[in-house]
Amino acid sequence: MSRRYIFSSESVGEGHPDKVCDTISDAVLDACLAHDRHSRVACETYAKSNVVIVGGEITTKADLDYVQIVRDTVREIGYVNDDDVFHADKLFVTNIITKQSPDIAQGVDARAANGKETAEQGAGDQGLMFGYACDETPELMPAPIMFAHRLGRELTRIRKSGKAGWLRPDAKSQVSVIYENEKPIGISCVVVSTQHTRDVKHSEIRSFIIENVIKEVLPDEMLSEKTQFLVNPTGNFVVGGPQGDTGLTGRKIIVDSYGGMGRHGGGAFSGKDPSKVDRSAAYMARWVAKNVVAAGLARKCEVQFAYAIGHPKPLSVHIDTFGTHTIDEETIERAVLATFSFKPADIIQQLDLLRPIYSKTTNYGHFGKIDDLEAITWERTDKANELRSTAR
Repeated sequence: MSRRYIFSSESVGEGHPDKVCDTISDAVLDACLAHDRHSRVACETYAKSNVVIVGGEITTKADLDYVQIVRDTVREIGYVNDDDVFHADKLFVTNIITKQSPDIAQGVDARAANGKETAEQGAGDQGLMFGYACDETPELMPAPIMFAHRLGRELTRIRKSGKAGWLRPDAKSQVSVIYENEKPIGISCVVVSTQHTRDVKHSEIRSFIIENVIKEVLPDEMLSEKTQFLVNPTGNFVVGGPQGDTGLTGRKIIVDSYGGMGRHGGGAFSGKDPSKVDRSAAYMARWVAKNVVAAGLARKCEVQFAYAIGHPKPLSVHIDTFGTHTIDEETIERAVLATFSFKPADIIQQLDLLRPIYSKTTNYGHFGKIDDLEAITWERTDKANELRSTAR
């Protein structure tokens, strides 16, 4: 029986208050790793009005000017307008960073410790992580979140090019995709909200966004005369960024992952070095799921891991193909376990994660970026052939 439904996902721009904080946290992480690849970083950022607070736990040999990192990051985002309260050169920055707890360090470090079962590197925290892939887009990502990201990227590109001088950094996008028999067949609604200068008319904003953003990046065949376009639906979006709303690292975890299509374990990514499995194991799970789909073993795949702090092995590994598998799921799971290692140290080694690559991940999703596989290694499908062969 045919089933028809609508699924929606949202994305946010670089100037969204939460993304400002994610971007600062990842800039701090990259600065640490650039000088000391064994840095332990858990950086949190808070932003409101003209105040930025950077806190967390960092143990590193790097000697960093955190205030300058904040200002440079905010300037790159585009908060440099004199009529904006949140301005790169006028911020009050507070640094409350301390070192990593030695109790956590002894669990993570590859060394023996009293009460620790092995001398192997352990997970940096307990928790569960998910990875997801499907065949709806060339990136093997769900269509709603990829379409929403495309809108956000194009809006930022146009703003930074100077093509529309009235555009400001804060922005959101949302796409509602029509599914029939589990396949995307159209778009029912597109929402774009963008901060702007006070002197531009709403009609001009609406016309520009529809013609130069929405129709430029979304597939023609997915749009129809019935597709609804909602552009700045409040009618005005002058006050934005941390002036209009509070920002905090880690609040956009669904934007960062699969737009709600795949499950999420609850742990944020930005500001965390790869000893934190919230980040590294989520990347690993995406790599596994994507290779399962790329190998033709399933049209959809979700992978779940669970870890205990200080323990070197996952407590569980689970594969779900939602009934789309081409061979039985137990065989897929055996092939996955034979192909990949899920120990935290092995994840870091397999994906080459001790590098300052994380600022490339912060905006428009940590998954689905296929234009820089040198950095975003978890988007490679280099294990597909091995998986397919092992599963036979």
